[in-house]
Amino acid sequence: MVLWLATSERASFSIQVFDGEHILLDRPLADHEITRLRIGARAWVNLLTIEPESALPTDTRLEYDLGLAGNTGQAPQWIRDWASHLCPDGRQRPGFTLKSKLDRILHGSCRRPHHPASDGLVRVDEELHKAEQLEDIPSLLLMTGDQIYADDVAGPMLHAIHCVIHQLGLYQESLEGASLSHSRELTSMSNAYYHRDALLPETESNEELTERFFGGVRKPVFTTANAGNHLISFSEVMAMYLLVWSPEPWTLVTAAEPVNNSEELTRYQKEQQAIDAFRESLPRAARALANVPVYMIFDDHDVTDDWNLSALWETTAYEHPFSRRIIGNALLGYMLCQGWGNQPENFGGVIEQCQQLLNAEKDQNELDKEIQDELIDRLFHFHCWHYSLPTSPRLVVLDTRTHRWRSEIRRRHPSGLMDWESLTDFQQEVMGEQSVVVVSPAPMFGVKLIEMIQRVFTFFGKPLLVDAENWMAHRGAANVLLNIFGHPRTPRHFVILSGDVHYSFAYDVRLRHKKNGPHIWQITSSGIKNEFPNSLLEWMDRLNRWLFAPWSPLNWFTKRRRMWISPRLPEGREAGERLWNHSGIGDVRLDDEGAPTAIRQLNAGGGGTIFQQRKDD
Repeated sequence: MVLWLATSERASFSIQVFDGEHILLDRPLADHEITRLRIGARAWVNLLTIEPESALPTDTRLEYDLGLAGNTGQAPQWIRDWASHLCPDGRQRPGFTLKSKLDRILHGSCRRPHHPASDGLVRVDEELHKAEQLEDIPSLLLMTGDQIYADDVAGPMLHAIHCVIHQLGLYQESLEGASLSHSRELTSMSNAYYHRDALLPETESNEELTERFFGGVRKPVFTTANAGNHLISFSEVMAMYLLVWSPEPWTLVTAAEPVNNSEELTRYQKEQQAIDAFRESLPRAARALANVPVYMIFDDHDVTDDWNLSALWETTAYEHPFSRRIIGNALLGYMLCQGWGNQPENFGGVIEQCQQLLNAEKDQNELDKEIQDELIDRLFHFHCWHYSLPTSPRLVVLDTRTHRWRSEIRRRHPSGLMDWESLTDFQQEVMGEQSVVVVSPAPMFGVKLIEMIQRVFTFFGKPLLVDAENWMAHRGAANVLLNIFGHPRTPRHFVILSGDVHYSFAYDVRLRHKKNGPHIWQITSSGIKNEFPNSLLEWMDRLNRWLFAPWSPLNWFTKRRRMWISPRLPEGREAGERLWNHSGIGDVRLDDEGAPTAIRQLNAGGGGTIFQQRKDD
C-alpha cells in the first residue's frame, strides 16, 4: 500500500484500515515506511510504503485513514480534519478495493488545465460514486502520459505557481547558459509572462534550441506550440504538480493580472476563466485519485514537447546547460510526483541522491548546483521508468521516451519509440502469458493518414512540425514490434492502452494469413482534459476512412501490411466515423481470459460512447 502526499511541515503518520467496522490496521508508521523529501522551507513530499502485518483482503471495499501529527506526542489529525474533500459523500474516510482480477480499467492521458473542456477525473469520481457491485468498481486508474503540460502553461497558472513558490519557500537554484543567472529572476524579469523565448542567448548555434523550447513553432497539421510560459526551475515544476493534484495550494494564490499589454491581458483573462473552472472541479478530481489505485507513466508534455524525438534533438538539447537543466528539472519533478509511487523499490539509489540535494542544510533555501547537476545526469541514465504488475492479466507499462532507437545516419529523422534491447526485454516480459494489458503512451496502431502525413514531413526533413512520433516511423522498431506479435509464444490476448493524440478510438487487430494468431485490441483514450480541433479531426477521419479502409490496397504500402486492422465504430457518431473527440476517460471491461467485453469512452461532462465491433468482422 503506497500513499503520496505533500505537507507544509515535517509530519509523523498513523494509518488505519477498515473492513466495514472491523479494524485491519491501526498503528503509527515505522520510520522505514516513510520517505520524506524537503522541497522548500515549508514544504515536504512524503511517500508512505505501508507494510501490513498480514495481506489485505481482496474484492471488498476497504476504507483507510491517515493521521498527521506535526510534533512528537501530538494527537494525530485524520483525513476528515485536514482534507475532508477526499472522503466520498456520506462516508468518513476514503477507500479502495484490491481486485483479484483486472476486470475494469479506467485510463486516459493529456490533462491540460487551461483547456476549456471539462476534467475527465471528475467523471472518474462519478463512476466511483455509483459503483455498487464488485464488477463495477474499477481495478485501476491508469494515467498514460501528459499528466501536466510543463511546456504549455497558462498565464494565470504561472502566476499561481509563483504564489505557491513564495508562500511555501520552495527551493531556488542558480542557472547557467541563459540571460538570467538565478531562478528568482523568473518573476522579476521584464515580460515575465508569455515571453520566455527571450531567455536563451541569440546565437546561430542555439537557433534550433530556441525553436524547440520557446519558439512557438507553427504546426500546420495539428496545433500551435505555446511555450512562452515553459516551466524552467525545479520549484516551478513542483508547484505545478501541487496545483494540479490538490485544491489546497490554491488557497495560497492571490488574484492578479500581472500583464500590461492589451492583447496579452485579453489572453490572460480568457485563460483565467478556464483555470477558475479547473480549480472549481479540482476537489472532485483529487477525491477520485484518493479512492482508486492509480498508476502513471510520462509522455513528452510532462517534460517538453517532442522530448527525445530524434538523435539531433537530443544532441541539441542535452549539450546546452540551460535546456539540460529544464529537461532535468521536469524529469525530477515527474519522478517525485508520479513515477516514484509506481514501484518505489526501483528508485532507492536515486532517492538517496535526492535526499542529498533536498534534505541537506541550505543557505538561503538554494539547491546545491553541483549535486543538482549530478542528480540530473543520473536521471538521464536511469533505466527503470517502465514497470509491470503481477496482476491477472499482467500489466506492462512501457517507457517510450528514454529507450529510443536512434537513427544515427539520418539524425533529423524520428527515433524508434523503443530500441532493440528494450523491445527484447518487453518480449521476454510478456512471453508465455495467456493475456496481457500493455500501456504504450503513443498508440501502437494509430490513424494511418496522420502517420502518412508525418512520414511526408519527415521525408522533407521537418518531423518537428508534425510531432512525427509513432511506432511505424522507424523501420527497425516497427519490424521488431510486429515480429513480437507474430511470435508463437506471444500472449493470446493483447490489450494495448494508449493516449497522446487528443482523440479516442478502438481497433481490432489480427495477423493476416495466421488463423491462430493473437487477438489484439488497440484502445486509445485522449484527452482527460484536452481535445483535437473538431473540424480538422472530422476531415482527417473521413480521408482516412476513404484511403485506408480494411480492404484498401493502400494498406499494402504500409509497414502494417501483415496486420488486419478493423476500426470499431463509436456509437452516436455519423455512419462510418471512427474517432471520438470529447475529453473524458476510457473504460475497458475484461473477461476472465483478459479479452475486452466492452470498450467505452466516458465524456467528462456526462454521456459517452461504446466502441462497437463492426458487423462484417
